[in-house]
Amino acid sequence: MTNSSFSPVHIIGGGLAGSEAAWQVAQSGVPVILHEMRGVRGTDAHKTDGLAELVCSNSFRSDDATSNAVGVIHAEMRLAGSLIMACADKHQVPAGGALAVDRDGFSDAVTAAIHQHPLITVVREEVTGLPPEDWDLAIIATGPLTSPALAEAIRERTGKDALAFFDAIAPIVHTDSINMDICWYQSRYDKVGPGGTGKDYINCPLDETQYNAFIDALIEGDAVGFKEWEGTPYFDGCLPIEVMAERGRETLRHGPMKPMGLTNAHNPTVKPYAVVQLRQDNALGTLYNMVGFQTKLRYGAQAEIFRMIPGLENAEFARLGGLHRNTYIHSPTLLDQSLQLKARPGLRFAGQITGCEGYVESASIGLLAGRFAAAQRKGETISVPPATTALGSLLNHITGGHIVSDEEPGKRSFQPMNINFGLFPELEPGSIVKPEGIKRFRGKDKTIMKRQLIAARALDHCKTWLGAA
Repeated sequence: MTNSSFSPVHIIGGGLAGSEAAWQVAQSGVPVILHEMRGVRGTDAHKTDGLAELVCSNSFRSDDATSNAVGVIHAEMRLAGSLIMACADKHQVPAGGALAVDRDGFSDAVTAAIHQHPLITVVREEVTGLPPEDWDLAIIATGPLTSPALAEAIRERTGKDALAFFDAIAPIVHTDSINMDICWYQSRYDKVGPGGTGKDYINCPLDETQYNAFIDALIEGDAVGFKEWEGTPYFDGCLPIEVMAERGRETLRHGPMKPMGLTNAHNPTVKPYAVVQLRQDNALGTLYNMVGFQTKLRYGAQAEIFRMIPGLENAEFARLGGLHRNTYIHSPTLLDQSLQLKARPGLRFAGQITGCEGYVESASIGLLAGRFAAAQRKGETISVPPATTALGSLLNHITGGHIVSDEEPGKRSFQPMNINFGLFPELEPGSIVKPEGIKRFRGKDKTIMKRQLIAARALDHCKTWLGAA
């Protein structure tokens, strides 16, 4: 490690948040020791010991920074010099309006950048307790798969029980096993996204009879039992496919299997009753993942039921779906606005363990934790992003989100959250002005303009916060 006048910041966890935090600290001129247990001890979901491994989808979701909250946080992270976004951009694969990546190329790029940075030292070891007191500045970024020993140490120190929810992984199919005499390539509404053509998804059509048979099979499928995790709630943004089916026969047809914006290239005059979409999962295009098909079905049941989908009758699966337990802390009561544990100044949390949900959300909180820790080490004033930015709105949710109290028993409890425009402050009154020449201006058109104005304000305020205006 290159000599530095500063003592190192210790970061526990080499996932998306930990890798981003390490990068931000080191880029500020402060040395980092990054502790990662994979390579010494594995997890229930990871397959490699690479940093920032993607264990669920390979999509970073929408890259539209003009009217989509996820696209806005992408843009803000790029402005802040995000390593995660730089590597994602370098290893993107076609995905319509989304930013999807070759998961192996992405992880390899992050791993190489971290190992090559002169101010970062990677130590492969499991940290089983809270950081020792001589680690005066540290960040816990162990993600939703925090080891039981560390989770117990956190619980003992905070006096709060960790909350948990189930997260499920979608299956991946070998492209050459998909029947393209039935399926066709098309993005929804033919939308062309980064590196895409408007034909970035493989679509499998179902008629009403096929759809109902599929729903029946899902509901009757042999699901994995909850066992000791019984009673742990799911995160609504990542429900297993069979749980969605149980919530209503039409739920999937209005969710991941919605047919809107798609025309069957083999039979354009007949609109599909439902459609299953598959998204490219690697740069070679040899693997496609089933969009929105995270599942807790047993492996044998998965293969049998998913082969009921037209076009997947001979599907070969590179990876079947799975289930793992995600853990997060009650951040609004435990953390201050700089993500610092109130019970122990100098110790911060970052990533999904704080109660954010999603790849970019996790990395963005790592980005903030790293910047805050670096500023503290250098004796600088910690500057938090404005609430009008995507980064600031997500930070506000985590550090001041819904809190359950005895005085307010009806108040909603703190839950994991993706970035969305509902977290942003409202626009100033009078900001939305009806364009000239338009008689009716309400509903969808007004919503689109509102989102565009919120997005533009966010990026403008983020540039000011970063000193880049």
